[in-house]
Amino acid sequence: MRTAPLLHRRRFLATAASAAATAPFLAPGAAASSPASGTFAEPVLRPPVVADADVIVCGAGPAGVTAAITAARAGARVRLFEAHGALGGVWTSSLLGYLLDFDKPGFNQELVRHLDAREARTLKGAAAMTYEPEEMKGLLDELCLQAGVKVQLHTRVAAAYRDARRLATIVTESKSGRQAWSAPVFIDATGDGDLGALAGCEWETGEAKGCPCQPMSMCALLVVRDHTALKDFIHRAKGTNVEDTKRAFRAEIMRGGVTPSYAMPTLFPIRENLLLAMMNHEYGILAFDAARVTEATMRARAELLQIVRALRRLGGPWEGIQLAATPEQIGIRDGRRLRGRYVVSREDLVAGARHADAVVRPTFPVDIHAYDKNHAGGGYTSSGVKMKPYDIPLRALIARDVDGLMMAGRCISGDYIAHASYRVTGNAVAMGEAAGAVAALAAQSKRLPHEVTWAEGVATLAKTRRA
Repeated sequence: MRTAPLLHRRRFLATAASAAATAPFLAPGAAASSPASGTFAEPVLRPPVVADADVIVCGAGPAGVTAAITAARAGARVRLFEAHGALGGVWTSSLLGYLLDFDKPGFNQELVRHLDAREARTLKGAAAMTYEPEEMKGLLDELCLQAGVKVQLHTRVAAAYRDARRLATIVTESKSGRQAWSAPVFIDATGDGDLGALAGCEWETGEAKGCPCQPMSMCALLVVRDHTALKDFIHRAKGTNVEDTKRAFRAEIMRGGVTPSYAMPTLFPIRENLLLAMMNHEYGILAFDAARVTEATMRARAELLQIVRALRRLGGPWEGIQLAATPEQIGIRDGRRLRGRYVVSREDLVAGARHADAVVRPTFPVDIHAYDKNHAGGGYTSSGVKMKPYDIPLRALIARDVDGLMMAGRCISGDYIAHASYRVTGNAVAMGEAAGAVAALAAQSKRLPHEVTWAEGVATLAKTRRA
């Protein structure tokens, strides 16, 4: 199988708007092709532009859904587009089930209170916890409806057009066809930097020559007959050691005749006999290579089924174990990192950098999952970086190359090492809050995001946060 080329520090420029304006019009169904050159001239469509939003957010994962709710609570008219069938991104469509670096103020704590009211948390540490993905789906639906966010699921951004430096219009694809949307401010919360890349931002992905990114992992929900009989294998079960439970779980999988692709497989408690499993690594897959992501998804699902069957055959506490659900989206750790007005760097982590416009202070260590089965013992590593809590400034959330565009979540501006720390979802939520507040202020005051001060953003956040 051919390996996709490493895409590192590569520009991805959007098609110029003038090209669409001057291209000949073709009626729907008509087409022009050039067999000799192997190209196809796609018919030019002219969808009406919908301009009913102050802020458009692309991607409804932890960062995007938070940004949309915050901007709406700040008084902005907000549209939120999501490629999958649920709000929450990695929390729901990828069945992550485990929240990290979540001891941040604001919307992080509001979510915790709502989850507790629903009795939807199991592990209840200040910074790390587990939750029920289905409860998270319902909660996010309710919060968006209450805030007045206009949500459109099953919709993916397909093109972006600028007016000089400023992002002016995006085009989405869905069952409704191609639709065009304009707004004063846009937020890229796609995780993989899809909007920024289409708009013409410079971006990076990966670091090591032999691997473009950290591996992908497919989580799964499992149902067992008696979770108490599996205490020695469950993450943070009372009286156990975290590393010991992982080693013991791996030994059981191997006793069943399977060597898992992830050397540190983990079982998390969700509710009683409902458990979450992370047992899979898919190496060297670019997040924006649809063909290879598809292959990785199918390979991962097959591995999970194989592991569960093997455990079931062992009998004993594993008797009757069932694979209850696999996600529609494989978990992605690395995508595009869009170039912003500041680049969060390894040096920031080592020094514990402080910034006047800090939007969040991550405390999660550098967490680089193995490039391949031989790296880091097939587990994970800090790459020798001793991290001190550091600040992510607002400038890292504002695109450098395109005006009117912000980023939130793992596609913000940072290097490979820094990204391996801030990519967890507690930090993504805090970034989403900051981006949502600043985007609303910029749109309402007819300014660009980089013209809004963080002091103004802090004041706005105070008004949007719910007790």
